[in-house]
Amino acid sequence: MEAVGAIVALLVVLFLVLGVYATVKVVRAAKRGVDRTISEARRTVEDTTLRAKSFGQFGTAAELAQLRLSLRSSMRATQDVLHAGAAEDASLKETLSLFDRLSAHGHELDDELRRLERDPDKAALAARLPDLRERTTQITKAADSLRWSARDRARRFAGDDLDSLSTQIDMEAGALRHWTTEPSPAQTPPTWPEPSAADREAAQEPTRPAITPPTARAAYPWEKKTKPESTT
Repeated sequence: MEAVGAIVALLVVLFLVLGVYATVKVVRAAKRGVDRTISEARRTVEDTTLRAKSFGQFGTAAELAQLRLSLRSSMRATQDVLHAGAAEDASLKETLSLFDRLSAHGHELDDELRRLERDPDKAALAARLPDLRERTTQITKAADSLRWSARDRARRFAGDDLDSLSTQIDMEAGALRHWTTEPSPAQTPPTWPEPSAADREAAQEPTRPAITPPTARAAYPWEKKTKPESTT
């Protein structure tokens, strides 16, 4: 009975541990989902605000908003393409590492542009715009290059697979319609040479036996002679 009680207690503890573990996993997954939803909502609001500033304002404020919007759109699009492609193409992992390094520069520039939006010194800001514009162009150009290279690679693989699939389908379709295949032309029978005079003479001679038939052999002493049957 003590052994049974220990086993039951152990099972109860095991179920409790599994229940706690499952609850923690569910809570963490829910938290990640909530955080992701909040991040997406915050990003959408910020992008909408930047679009409003780029169209509704003038001067340096509008240009800063346009630079931030261009930077964020390019980096986000490249990130989505690379992460989606890396799930099927392992060679894109190195490309992702390069993009992570580029993202560090992108985040640094975006933070700087955000701070400059609140800077009251418009003259100093106007003096820095050429450098900010050049850095934004450099980062977005690099991101666009990675994105389009990944897309071209995926399209090339899809095209090669489609060509191979089309070839296999054509072969299979031909095998299924085998009765429509035209028969090959009959082969021409071989031509034999005309027989010579010697061959004709040999054909007219009687056929000689290859082995001479044996003559009647002498009877051995132990063989009995057959007596003729009596007719009476």
